[in-house]
Amino acid sequence: MAAPAPESLIFGDLFGTAAMRTVFDDATLARRWAEAEAALALAQAECGLIPPEAARAIAAAARNFRPDLRALGEKTVLVGYPIVELVRQLGAAVPGEARGFVHWGATTQDIMDTAVILQLRAALALIEADLATIRAELARLAAVHRDTPMPGRTHLQHALPVTFGQKAAVWLDAMDRHAARLAQAKPRVLRAQLGAAAGTLASMGAQGLAVRAAFARHLELAEPAITWHVARDGLAEIAFVLALTGQTLAKAATDIMLMCMDEIFEAREPFVTGRGASSTMPQKANPIACEVIVACARALREKSSLMLDAGIADFERATGPWHLEWLALPDGFILASGMLAQAKFLFGGLVLYPANMARNLGISHGLILAEAAMMKLAPHTGRAKAHHIVYDACVRTRESGTTLLSELLADPKVTAHLSGEAIAAALDPANYLGSAGAMVDRVLAGRA
Repeated sequence: MAAPAPESLIFGDLFGTAAMRTVFDDATLARRWAEAEAALALAQAECGLIPPEAARAIAAAARNFRPDLRALGEKTVLVGYPIVELVRQLGAAVPGEARGFVHWGATTQDIMDTAVILQLRAALALIEADLATIRAELARLAAVHRDTPMPGRTHLQHALPVTFGQKAAVWLDAMDRHAARLAQAKPRVLRAQLGAAAGTLASMGAQGLAVRAAFARHLELAEPAITWHVARDGLAEIAFVLALTGQTLAKAATDIMLMCMDEIFEAREPFVTGRGASSTMPQKANPIACEVIVACARALREKSSLMLDAGIADFERATGPWHLEWLALPDGFILASGMLAQAKFLFGGLVLYPANMARNLGISHGLILAEAAMMKLAPHTGRAKAHHIVYDACVRTRESGTTLLSELLADPKVTAHLSGEAIAAALDPANYLGSAGAMVDRVLAGRA
C-alpha cells in the first residue's frame, strides 16, 4: 500500500482534492504560523508592549516568509514542536533589534492553535461551497422525481411503494441540517488562541486581554472569553459534523449502489469512459463514487473518535492528546473534501430508470401492496381479521405463483365486502404513496 491515501500521488485525488490538500500542506501551514506571529506583534505594538517599528518589521518579514521546511521538520523531530525553529527562521528575516520581539510572551500552542483555526476557516469555505452544490442537486432530484414511484424496501425486501423524490428529499433534509450545524459551529470554533505559557497571559502583564482582543481583530477571528488550550470541544464538534455529513452521504451512496445492481438496475452513476472499468470484464461500470463515499465516511468516523480522545487533556497543557489533532484534523478535512467531490459528481449526473422502478414494483405480483389491501378491508372486518385474510392470500400467491389480485378476487371473505374495482384500485402503486409528495414539497419549501 502507498503512503497515507490523502497524500499519495496515486490515491490522493480519489480520497481528497488538491484545493483541500493545499490548505493543509506544510508550506501553507508555515505561512499561517508566520501570519499569527505578525498579528501578535502588531497587537502588542498597539498595546505598547513592543516598539511599533519592530512590529512593522516582523509583519513585513512574515508577509514574505519562505520557510525552510526541511529544517523545520528536523527541529520538530528534535524538539517535538515546530515553533522554536519557526521563530528562529522568521527572526532571521527580521532586521536588527526588531528580531528580538518575535514571539514576545507567547507560547507554541498559541501560534499553532491559531494557525489551525486559520486553516479551518479556509477549509470550511471549501466544504460549505461543496455542500451548497450537493444540496442544490438533491433538491433538483427531489423535485423532478417527486412522483416517481419505486419499491420501498425494508430488511432488503419489498415493503411499500415510495417515490425516488421522497428518498432524495430525506437525504436533502439531512444535508440541510449538516450545513446548518456547520454554520452554527463556526462562531464556537473560529476563535483566536492566545494565553501564553499556562493560559493566564501573565507574560503580557496588565495588557494581556487587550493584546488578545487586538490579536483576534488583526486575524478577523473571534476573541475568546478565556484561553482554550485544553478546551478542544469546538474542534471536535467540527470533526463530528464532517462525520455526520459522511453518514448521510454514505447512506445515500449505499442505496444507489444497491439500485445499480443488475437485478434491480434502477440507477447508475454518471457515465465517463473508462470509469469503474474492470481489468478483465469489459461490461463493468462499477459504482466507484459510491464506494469512495462510503470509505471516506467510515474513515471520518475514526477521525471524529480521535478528536474526542484529543480533548482529554491533563492540567493546563496536555502531554500528548494534542498530537492526535495533528493526525486527525488534516486527514479528516481532506477525506471530507474527497467524499464531497465524489458526491457532487454522483448527484450531478445520476442516471435513473423510472421504467425499471415500475417493473420492480410488479415483481412481487402485487405483494408490495398487501398493506393497502388490508387497510381497504379493515373497516369492514377489523384490522386483525383483515391482516389474517390478506396474509393467507399472500401465502397462496407465493406458493402458487399467481398474483395477489387474483387471490383476493377469489376469496369470498374479501369479495363479500369489496368490489373487484375497489380491490384493483387498492393494488395500484400510484394510489398508495401516502403523503410522500407532500413531504417532498415541505422539504423543498423549507429551503426557500
